[in-house]
Amino acid sequence: MKTLHSTEREILYDGKQLSPHWVYKTFDISGDALVSFIGPCDVTLDQMVDLEDVKNKSPIGSSKMLHFLGEWFMDSLNEGILLQHLLICEIYELMLEKEIPSLHRRGNDIYYQSRKMSVSIATRSSVSVLIHVGINIENSKTPIPTACLDELQLEPSAFANQALNRFFNDYSIWRLARTKVIPR
Repeated sequence: MKTLHSTEREILYDGKQLSPHWVYKTFDISGDALVSFIGPCDVTLDQMVDLEDVKNKSPIGSSKMLHFLGEWFMDSLNEGILLQHLLICEIYELMLEKEIPSLHRRGNDIYYQSRKMSVSIATRSSVSVLIHVGINIENSKTPIPTACLDELQLEPSAFANQALNRFFNDYSIWRLARTKVIPR
């Protein structure tokens, strides 16, 4: 698996990025990958893959987010959801280590002082499993009360690189664990 934090330009996340080979087309990284980038978020209901949000007519938006987009060439949505959960847990643990009070995680969402900081989803394409995690950098243009990295005084690019490194290390341990056991 390859990782990259892109600082070339801001990229709008509008949901269309949850498509096969977007990482390859955008960053020239083929195969299993997790990338991060900064940019606004504006996901309208017609681009939503979360049916609960569609049914509740809850679009997603933010003036500036730190986005993580991953693609793994596997068929199991269950494994994709577990990778999504692992990424959220890595991000949450990284924040906990910075001793941020009033921080908590519920499922695949992170909250600060009861305000939502993150969005996340896992889905399948015809050839891969895709995940998106977005963490608010600013909390303007959000449809609900939110918290953000700015108010926690966390610099987005440094935070992204730390989160990518943590995820890569745990992912590597997971992959290695499969190769070192004797089958029965």
